[in-house]
Amino acid sequence: MDTVDAGPLQPGQAWLGMLGGGQLGRMFVHAAQALGYRVLVLEPDAASPAGAAADDHIVAGYEDRAALAALASRCAAVSTEFENVPASSLHFLAGQPRLHVAPAAGSVSVCQHRAREKALFVRTGVPCAPHAPIETESDLAQPGLEAMLPGLLKTSSMGYDGKGQIAVESLAALGPAWRRLGAVPCLLEQRLPLARELSVVVARGHDGRCVHLPVQQNLHRDGILAVTQVPAPDVPPALAAATVDHALRLADALGHVGVLCVEFFLLADGRLVANEMAPRPHNSGHHSIDSCDLSQFDLQVRAMARLPLAAPRLHSAAVMLNLLGDLWFDAAGAPRRPDWAAALALQGAHLHLYGKAEPRPGRKMGHLTLTASEPASALAAAREAAARLGLAPP
Repeated sequence: MDTVDAGPLQPGQAWLGMLGGGQLGRMFVHAAQALGYRVLVLEPDAASPAGAAADDHIVAGYEDRAALAALASRCAAVSTEFENVPASSLHFLAGQPRLHVAPAAGSVSVCQHRAREKALFVRTGVPCAPHAPIETESDLAQPGLEAMLPGLLKTSSMGYDGKGQIAVESLAALGPAWRRLGAVPCLLEQRLPLARELSVVVARGHDGRCVHLPVQQNLHRDGILAVTQVPAPDVPPALAAATVDHALRLADALGHVGVLCVEFFLLADGRLVANEMAPRPHNSGHHSIDSCDLSQFDLQVRAMARLPLAAPRLHSAAVMLNLLGDLWFDAAGAPRRPDWAAALALQGAHLHLYGKAEPRPGRKMGHLTLTASEPASALAAAREAAARLGLAPP
């Protein structure tokens, strides 16, 4: 049980804990340190991006009870940078005296399991794609599956960036696809005709107050986010308001404390459906470091430290380009060094590299955000940056 006093953790006077050592943890560390907090990261990789930036680093697994107890003994609050931290570890931490855990295990456990996530969408009236659980061999024969084809068969847990899913065109292909995914619990979703991909980052405090970043328009390539634009160029105000309303409803239903990102699909017929949630900052919200007066990481720090959540303001239009490890190799696969100087010569260019030593195809190595006073100028600069770096144009 969370027994921490309900008052705020004063800046400069507390340690904050972070489960996970990736780039999201690294950017959290920077935001927390700007307020004078010290950060202790628990992560098994001794060379992790967040661990390198933190004030201290416990090199241990997420289920190591002795390491978790050591984290709890030094920190006043703990958060996580990715949803696949075992919920049991968050339950254990919540049972430690004077420790605030945000988000709580219950919220994370919903977001890390697609079937539970879809059940929440249905329960709260947030529209989503028609779907059915496929957990056992007998589920392959349940009535109504044919109406969901063609579809996508996705593992219920541990899937991300397009991994853990197979396109299924017919009932005959469903069983083989399920077995290819390891015969683990899955979810079959009807494949819908998409017009746009959107997301919104919200933050909810311990007192239930919610704020949000502007709705973001995203472009994925090979299942990985490639480009984010704000303001979302193809989203009218009424649709943006509906997107935010759905996300806030989900945050309230979860009793979530912290940052929550909800991804949506805008369908060809104009309908809006929820895709999935992340109980943490999100790749599509990275632009906020440079485009908003409060970033998603500032909001994460404030929520877990029980500080006031002020509504972020978008002060610059922005286009964010994801930088994958492919950029470090030429067309023949030979290593090369990206021309950062050429990109940084552009007005409004903000480069963020995550401190990962080994670039690999598909690995998120950093992002480049182009800001400007007008959306058209930000997009033009992003297109020029992409040309200079050898990226596909946004």
